[in-house]
Amino acid sequence: MMLSGSANRPLAEEISQHIGMPLGDVTIRRFADGEIFVRINENVRGRDIYIIQSTTAPGDTIMELLLLIDAARRASAARITAVVPYLGYARQDRKDQPRVAIGAKLMANMITTAGADRVLGVDFHQHQLQGFFDIPVDHLYAAPVITRYFREKEISNVVVVAPDVGAAKMARGFAKRLHGTIGIIDKRRPTANVAEVLNVIGDVEGRDCLLADDLIDTAGTMAEAVTALKLRGARDVYCCATHALLSGPAVERLSKSAVAEVVVTNTICIPEEKRFPQLTILSVGDLIARAIRYTHSNESVSSLFD
Repeated sequence: MMLSGSANRPLAEEISQHIGMPLGDVTIRRFADGEIFVRINENVRGRDIYIIQSTTAPGDTIMELLLLIDAARRASAARITAVVPYLGYARQDRKDQPRVAIGAKLMANMITTAGADRVLGVDFHQHQLQGFFDIPVDHLYAAPVITRYFREKEISNVVVVAPDVGAAKMARGFAKRLHGTIGIIDKRRPTANVAEVLNVIGDVEGRDCLLADDLIDTAGTMAEAVTALKLRGARDVYCCATHALLSGPAVERLSKSAVAEVVVTNTICIPEEKRFPQLTILSVGDLIARAIRYTHSNESVSSLFD
């Protein structure tokens, strides 16, 4: 049985269509003080439960996921899998300053303590987040979906540019799939959500560039990188990311930039007011549906990326 929270209902419905099974009946409502009430309206005893919920801000989406897991566990579900297309707090994955929390580890602890037996996620901010969980984790990549789109566009002689050193491994994977070369933006971040481009490593003059990252938040990094690449003679500059948070000034920055196209996936539900002409949204519904099917039948999930 598949259940869905309210964070990204359209994606959950698409996944259910691919699998050929309707979503289970769930009641999610709020009391007058904002407290969340969750009830599963069908018998789940002895069944494998897949709970689909992205944990985007604010924290209500996290509480919905935890309450749904707890309700399924207390209703004697056989096995509970938290399907989390976007894992919030994943950027807080280390203690790099005095007296700060490691939010990603706390998220893993809460999901495990609530009663999940397995987690299925898409493009965690860092791969080591899988080790924060003491339960099995199936980590999916949106790269096949995104690279298939760009292969169909038949962009030749492409340079895949990592917007920072941390994204270099992702850029290398994209370059391999698209038969291109790799570049890196040398960037510093004076404060949170503020990025400054210092240098561009790699030959981009006269070539199409693809900026690849795992998420776009305020789009400061992407907008600055697009400008830097254009100043260095790049032809068309494309941006791609798995998770489109598009916070604060992101839409204005990207729509006014020289970017040819911004390609993201639907791991996060993007409202109409955050959509702009250069934005293209690809679906990971089929990818997640196949992963659920393979998990349920004990087949290899890694075969999805062969």
